[in-house]
Amino acid sequence: MSRIIRTEPNPILARAVEYHGFIFTQGVVARDLDQDVTAQTKDILAQLDALLEEHGTDKTRLLQAQIWLKDIADRDAMNAVWSAWLPESGAPARACVQATLADPRMLVEIMLTTTK
Repeated sequence: MSRIIRTEPNPILARAVEYHGFIFTQGVVARDLDQDVTAQTKDILAQLDALLEEHGTDKTRLLQAQIWLKDIADRDAMNAVWSAWLPESGAPARACVQATLADPRMLVEIMLTTTK
């Protein structure tokens, strides 16, 4: 049976789960929720870089992204940061939708699936 690695699990979620060389991240939100969507997105992507590094991989191995925006009108601003962060020719399969997030100050949340 293959081993499942859970990073910082708590009673409701883990920061990431690794299985068979795939890494599934939690939905990551910004640490400073008083920032605008651009700053929140930059912070989220920095957190995701660190989380992927913990699992021995990086954004060049992206497979899928799920992105939730408080307001879909922020999509262009978020995409400007997202596109600059992506490796050349390395865009994953992606969904981006408007959603009611857990805290009204959260403007964006991103979840990734990668491989090693």
